[in-house]
Amino acid sequence: MRIRSLGVIDDAVVELSPGFTAVTGETGAGKTMVVTSLGLLLGGRADPALVRIGAKAAVVEGRIVMRPGAPAAVRAEEAGAELDDGALLISRTVSAEGRSRAHVGGRSVPVGLLGELAEDLVAVHGQTDQQGLLRPARQRQALDRYAGDAVAVPLEKYGSAYRRLRAVAVELEEITTRARERAQEADLLRFGLDEIAAVEPVAGEDTELAAEAERLGHAESLASAAQLAHAALAGNPEDPEAIDANMLVAGAHRALESVRSHDPALGGLAERIGELGILLSDVAGELAGYADDLDADPLRLAALEERRAALTQLTRKYGTEGTVDAVLAWAEQGAARLLELDGDDERITELTAERDGLRDELSLLAQALTDARVEAATRFASAVTQELASLAMPHARVTIDVRQADDPDGVDVDGRPVAYGPSGADEVELLLAPHPGAQPRPIAKGASGGELSRVMLAVEVVFAGSDPVPTYLFDEVDAGVGGKAAVEVGRRLAKLAKSAQVVVVTHLPQVAAFADRQLLVEKTNDGSVTRSGVTVLEGEDRIRELSRMLAGHEDSASARAHAEELLAAARADA
Repeated sequence: MRIRSLGVIDDAVVELSPGFTAVTGETGAGKTMVVTSLGLLLGGRADPALVRIGAKAAVVEGRIVMRPGAPAAVRAEEAGAELDDGALLISRTVSAEGRSRAHVGGRSVPVGLLGELAEDLVAVHGQTDQQGLLRPARQRQALDRYAGDAVAVPLEKYGSAYRRLRAVAVELEEITTRARERAQEADLLRFGLDEIAAVEPVAGEDTELAAEAERLGHAESLASAAQLAHAALAGNPEDPEAIDANMLVAGAHRALESVRSHDPALGGLAERIGELGILLSDVAGELAGYADDLDADPLRLAALEERRAALTQLTRKYGTEGTVDAVLAWAEQGAARLLELDGDDERITELTAERDGLRDELSLLAQALTDARVEAATRFASAVTQELASLAMPHARVTIDVRQADDPDGVDVDGRPVAYGPSGADEVELLLAPHPGAQPRPIAKGASGGELSRVMLAVEVVFAGSDPVPTYLFDEVDAGVGGKAAVEVGRRLAKLAKSAQVVVVTHLPQVAAFADRQLLVEKTNDGSVTRSGVTVLEGEDRIRELSRMLAGHEDSASARAHAEELLAAARADA
């Protein structure tokens, strides 16, 4: 993560370890700016007061490596972002005027998207910024993962029954609430189908009738034309001397036949003229037959027009394309829809029975989920309480309240109203009693800032491996802790870091000694400008910083010896 012009930090690069990173430094050096920078990358509120005096804007850039197909990667790609070798580049700019801009994977995005990505990337636990497991929905999800197959198996069956129940309820409501509309639709369909059935149209009939009506309407002119054409081809019986086409062709054929022996070319032409004569005779015969068969019957024409009028009335009402074929298609679809509408009463009975059966099944599955969650919650609460005893909270007690939410519209097998949701009927909430005699309260309300961070640390250690969030940030997790308890805090952070990335802002050397990487936030002053930088501590530098944290003096021999002892003990513990 690179930080520029944010608070006392001018320009710094923060290299976080894949395991446990501790951020240390003097009070006021700017450790909080590291947490603030990460908060900006996660969609936190942009405060122009954070911009370094004299700068136009503060910029925070982060490179987050994530596994392929991770929820955050998928969401970012949906927003148009591109990953760089499996890493997502995120930047946030805050101007001195208060404007804020965000970029993800090279694409400008709304700041709200950063908040969406943050839910799957980082869980933040601090004095003023708590995320993740403070939300009841996340608590239920985490408890389910902690419980394993004991919850996963019935939850899968419950989810299937729940989705089917929702679908049945939607269909049943649609049928019953639209009963009047569906009855009106059925009446209209019956009327239309009866009207079509009365006419009995035949596919393609309108085209055939139009052609026949055209012929009958022009019968005299058609007959006259056929007779004239026949006379031109085959002669006129009333005028024996008239010359026709057949006579002319026959004369041409005879003329060529008489000389074809002298030139084969003329012989070929003679044959073609002979074929032409045959064709003329055939056409003349067909013309004679056409004229004889043509019937100029006024009664038939009237019947045709009446039939066409009836078909036209149907096509105007039911033929979207103005044809009889379209009318027949409408009738087929209408008949199918009418069967569906007429079966509503039977369908309502079927759906009602299925809905009632699904409700009973859902109630039993929900109870199985509740039983499994209660059992897992007991084990979890006991484990967290044991962790807290080693974190300077020996009298604290954590419980998980698993209760079924009330809903006046839902009823379980015992007759008690219950609200069923996609994940069951349970509400899950972590409760804390910080000392004997105290009433258990939600952890967000039952603990001080320092206690809350330790509670969340204990919770995360117990949940290690079951919560999908890959990174945890703890700010002031060691508030009010010292001595042996501080060592235990460091040991548990290191334990958590075996399955996730852990970043801790701390002032305790016992905690920092367990870190895989220690970062020093250090303030410098050249007389005119105050700035802070971030340095990776290794070897002698790390011992000096731990000595300073132990004794307030990095050159103290006893502090150095103690620092070396702390590091050695932490490495041996790992």
